[in-house]
Amino acid sequence: MIRIYPHTPHTSPDPGSPIHAFASHLRRLPPSRGPVRLIGVDGHAGSGKTTFTGRLAAALGGAPVLHLDDIATHEELFDWTARLLDQVIEPLGRGTAARYAPYDWTARAFGPVRELPPAPVVLLEGVGAGRRALRPHLARLLWMELPRDEAWARGRRRDGETQSAFWAEWVAAERRHFAEDPSRPFADLLVRQCSEGYEVFSGPAGTPGPDQFLTHGDGPSAMC
Repeated sequence: MIRIYPHTPHTSPDPGSPIHAFASHLRRLPPSRGPVRLIGVDGHAGSGKTTFTGRLAAALGGAPVLHLDDIATHEELFDWTARLLDQVIEPLGRGTAARYAPYDWTARAFGPVRELPPAPVVLLEGVGAGRRALRPHLARLLWMELPRDEAWARGRRRDGETQSAFWAEWVAAERRHFAEDPSRPFADLLVRQCSEGYEVFSGPAGTPGPDQFLTHGDGPSAMC
């Protein structure tokens, strides 16, 4: 097993740390879309995708991250594939910056346009990142290995009672999505959050190899 040792969220991991080695492995993958290695991080809502992706982005030297929450809307919780392909995937494939307007969940409207550069590694994070329409464009698909009920409970605690109605709608929509278009069976790697970090091991679609254990030192997390 490989361990990514503790570092604070505001500092880059040591260049010799396992998460740095994992990041180097991703950089060495063949490009999957134009000059870009697009890495998908999928999992149930509340499974810790955003935190893990942030740590990986830091280890990659500040790799660009696209959060699918910026692409989805209240009316299109999962019906955003065409917008993502047109605004993000296709431009990256041409080696040009993607331009998209992130959705403001409070204002219920799209905000100012942002650019996403065609960096060597770009992280795509969110529920549905491993859907069938996106998998051909991914260099690797990672799945956050946390049972859906546990993940949803964490998400509800995080968002509070004011979002209870939204969560009821979300859970029903997520159930339908993964029933029709599952991601986990196609994951190259499974990521399990533990008391001191993350265990990373081969997924259903991955090549068997040594498991990895990536650790961090701050904040509560689920036990393996």
